Amino acid sequence: MRKWLPLVAVCLGAFMLLVDITIVTVALPDMAAALDTTFADLQWVMDGYALALAALLLGAGSLADRVGRRAVYLGGLVLFAAASLACALATGPDQLIAFRVAQGVGGAAMFATTMALLSGAYQGRDRGVAFGVWGAVNGAAAAAGPVLGGLLTEHLSWRWIFYVNLPITVVAVLVTVRAIKESRDPRAPRIDVPGMAAFTLAAGALTYGLIRAGDAGWGDGATLGPLAVSAVATVVFVLIELRTPHPMLDLSLFRSRSFTAIMIGGVLLAFAAYSCLAYLSLWLQSVRGMGPVAAGLAVVPMSVAAFVVSALTGRFLHGVSPRLTIGGGLLLVGVGALLQSFVNADSTWTVLLPGLVVTGIGVGMSTPVMASAAMAQVAWQRAGMAGGALNTGRQLGNALGIALLGAVFQAGLLRVLHDGHALPDAERAAGAVSGGRAQSVIADAAPEERASVAHEVHAAFASGLQDALLLAGCAGLLGGVIVLVLMRRPDPAADSQGHRPAAEPAAAAPAGTS
Repeated sequence: MRKWLPLVAVCLGAFMLLVDITIVTVALPDMAAALDTTFADLQWVMDGYALALAALLLGAGSLADRVGRRAVYLGGLVLFAAASLACALATGPDQLIAFRVAQGVGGAAMFATTMALLSGAYQGRDRGVAFGVWGAVNGAAAAAGPVLGGLLTEHLSWRWIFYVNLPITVVAVLVTVRAIKESRDPRAPRIDVPGMAAFTLAAGALTYGLIRAGDAGWGDGATLGPLAVSAVATVVFVLIELRTPHPMLDLSLFRSRSFTAIMIGGVLLAFAAYSCLAYLSLWLQSVRGMGPVAAGLAVVPMSVAAFVVSALTGRFLHGVSPRLTIGGGLLLVGVGALLQSFVNADSTWTVLLPGLVVTGIGVGMSTPVMASAAMAQVAWQRAGMAGGALNTGRQLGNALGIALLGAVFQAGLLRVLHDGHALPDAERAAGAVSGGRAQSVIADAAPEERASVAHEVHAAFASGLQDALLLAGCAGLLGGVIVLVLMRRPDPAADSQGHRPAAEPAAAAPAGTS
């Protein structure tokens, strides 16, 4: 039993950081009521975490190689726990957002080191078992997040979705100190700090601009300014990576059109499959009146389908070309989002069920082979960077999806409220409804007008969801087409620099996670 303690330590950390991607979604309406948040605040509560993960994953891996993987993992655990406590004690949206970013920094340190820690702790058959358990635990985390968040929010309070991390972290730290030995790479290159800074600025400014577009409009300076900063920072990042001897991301990887297709597919998979879940949760609770537990259970079919299909794909489709499983899976993700877009003013949660299941099947088909396929397209010396880049792309896709789909959602909601006549102040009503306070808008109406106000609010929210889900569906279909058209068998150049060692399991979140 002692030999499996490193696996326990790694799985505890991975479970927490992946659960915290989805556990927040069902708590959003309660957060909105307690902290008087705007819709943009709710977006940042989710995006702050995802952006920190995306921006720091590659850099955290480089830091771990230099100073020690166990040290970075322990530091990530401690920071994650401290930030979780701060989130639980937050008294305003600004505090909560800042501490969610800090959580993401700790999560990046943990996520970037888990694979290396397992590789160092196990060999041969034990390593295969360890990675199999690790993948199963991570898949379970995605399914458990909405349900666990619903249970804690409904029976305790939303603050307990953060408090629950504290005892888990204590156990993880104790087991890590006792069971995992330190390891580092004495030949590890210097950390690409300028590249990391430019990438973080580009991703953060782009996300900020997209979120501002929902409030200020696409032509406003508050939107165009951050988008321009993002464009400049992106150019600077490319120039830095081309000139530095030890880049955070070797841009020559993108000479392989297959690798490029997989990266685009990874970004669009997260965008299409996961970014709308928060808005579905708001609809289920604030409009349809479901409790947090019921809302969490309503979206679980997607995670369950992904988990089951992922296992079946690994068993029965391992000989099928990754081009077909990844491309076909993305097409199903797109179809699933389009099926969910049939929601209307009178719909109940059951309208989502077929689309969620189809989306889950697509995720289960495409995710398990995506990272290994990306790594197979590059020289073996860059396989770790390729896997990390894919993880970064998926987290970035989720963050940008939350921002862009949120802007589209707001525009659709506001359009219906402007066209209607039940609410005199459409702008104010839109802010309240999108911020999770639909029931209060209905309750504040005069008794004789309450029915018409309720119908208009329901129709407006459904319209916003339709637009967002249609865009998500198109993104999934586009990703599938790109993979099917561009992806080929592994490039011969991948093996040109010497024999490729036996493939390690990919450093990527399993099916059911973003």
